[in-house]
Amino acid sequence: MDGLAVTSRGLRSSGRGVAVHVAAAILLVVAFVLVPGMVAGWGSEGGIGDEGELRDALRVAFAGYWSSGAGEFSPALDDVVEYWFRYHVVKALIAVVLLGVLVALASVLWKAVGRKGDSGRGRRIALGTAGAGVMMFALVALVAVMANVQGALVPYASVLPMLFDEAVGPELAGTLEDVGRQLAASAGAGASPALDVMIDDFARYHVVMAVIAAVVAVGFAVASVVLWKRRAGRSSGERRVLAGSGVLAVGLAVVFLVVAVANTTTVADPVPALRALFDGGW
Repeated sequence: MDGLAVTSRGLRSSGRGVAVHVAAAILLVVAFVLVPGMVAGWGSEGGIGDEGELRDALRVAFAGYWSSGAGEFSPALDDVVEYWFRYHVVKALIAVVLLGVLVALASVLWKAVGRKGDSGRGRRIALGTAGAGVMMFALVALVAVMANVQGALVPYASVLPMLFDEAVGPELAGTLEDVGRQLAASAGAGASPALDVMIDDFARYHVVMAVIAAVVAVGFAVASVVLWKRRAGRSSGERRVLAGSGVLAVGLAVVFLVVAVANTTTVADPVPALRALFDGGW
């Protein structure tokens, strides 16, 4: 009877923990969508307040910057880049907290699956399914952390794809054609200083992701070893959960290692990938 009472209290406690974590995750997802643009807009000298205004400001600023022939950002382009930096910093911070909440929620659910004395095969299957779903959302949050850290560290290269989000006007079209011609000739004699800045920043953009992906890959590899070692002395249910999590960690380590290698390859020769961006194929 005492054992059943303890199990019952544990289940109630787990239920409250799950509810708190789910509520926190929902609030963080809403914040992830709504808050970054507002916070980033507070420091914008050009009055950028949303994605549409950012795109318009970027196109005008980029055309002016490119035509100036200077390597240093114009005030207008600098405002765009600073906005994008703040935007990604806020998104990265929210994504980190969301990732922590989701990992904690997944841990609660998986512990409930492997708990000794927990009754009901159907309930354990439901908890396991929920745990797997939460782990997938956690993986999405991890990717969001990686992408936003990359965007915060290299905001100029990160914002360039917005030049191509919608149809462009004649002035910007002419600018993009000129960029494409210079990229086709590659950097060197006669290249605009702005082109050199763009190529260097684009290379850094991929360096950052290569480093981030490599760190994440190592983290998953270490996690797989830890999870496997923790199987000793556990119940059969806990061993299955830990083994499955360990195998998943190994698979994710391989995936992120591939991402690191792919980005390293781009760093070695960034011009073709940058040309693909301006050709609309990136």
